[in-house]
Amino acid sequence: MFRWGVLSTAKIGREHLLPAIADADNGVLTAVASRDQSRARALADRFGAQHAFGSYEELLASDTVDGVYIPLPTSQHVEWAAKAAEAGKHVLVEKPLALDAKDILPLIELRDRKKVLICEAFMVVYHPQWIKVRELIASGAIGTLKHVQGAFTYHNVDPANMRNVLELGGGALPDIGVYPTVSTRFATGKEPVRIQATVERDPKFKTDTYSSIRADFGGFELSFYLSTQMAARQMMVFHGDKGFIEVFSPFNAGLYDHHRVELHNQGHTEATVFRFPGTQQYRLEVEAFARAAQGGKDAVFTLEDSVKNQKVIDAIFRAGEGEGWEKV
Repeated sequence: MFRWGVLSTAKIGREHLLPAIADADNGVLTAVASRDQSRARALADRFGAQHAFGSYEELLASDTVDGVYIPLPTSQHVEWAAKAAEAGKHVLVEKPLALDAKDILPLIELRDRKKVLICEAFMVVYHPQWIKVRELIASGAIGTLKHVQGAFTYHNVDPANMRNVLELGGGALPDIGVYPTVSTRFATGKEPVRIQATVERDPKFKTDTYSSIRADFGGFELSFYLSTQMAARQMMVFHGDKGFIEVFSPFNAGLYDHHRVELHNQGHTEATVFRFPGTQQYRLEVEAFARAAQGGKDAVFTLEDSVKNQKVIDAIFRAGEGEGWEKV
């Protein structure tokens, strides 16, 4: 069994990753670390972990942990991923891994030198609905792909929430803009070459709260919008000359809609529906990570992939400051 530790008692860990580890068939949570010992102990007890540490350093020094999950604020991801790797631990770190693509490069060197696995936690690439979308596009089910359309929005104006704190890496693009980009890249196997974007910031928080993006992938375009101050919505559509594919709950499957992908023909007279009931994408993620860390051949989201995805986000920010196309 792969022995997990978690750095912090963050909500995403409590609600998604730690339950996934508890359900996984190849891993177990053995340690929780928090700067508040009592919080660490409470979470450890909740998930049956033996050890509770009052500092992150203590957990990283423990020989009871093979790998760590890091759900700290975005601004601390690279720092603690590096410290964990230096300690010889495998690392699954929440997205976004970094706030600039160049900050990921030292982690690649560290990963190779320490012979550990470091991955950004994009659970969507492990969900069978996205694997199905990729297969459909590759098989020519929609003919020649011409346009991808997407949206990801929610409403959060809490000044204490880290997503609204610029210094902690808050903002819509770091938090959710990564999803339309990573899912399009994953489904098509293609990379964007240039970007146009409108980026708006909250006058009080200074974080980006709305963006409208146009990405040129060469043979097709991706257009999407995102916001942290609009009614909640998720959608992704892949449109070709022979049909289109719609993903109804593309990023939080089971929350915004059912695990459902629909393939429509050219005349919109036939539809094939693919359902994936009961799929737990976070469990699939932690199980694949653990197997890969222990020498298995599972495909995982690599640091090289993280660099490519972050370059898109970096280009969107630059494009939002100008008026024309920005090279990725």
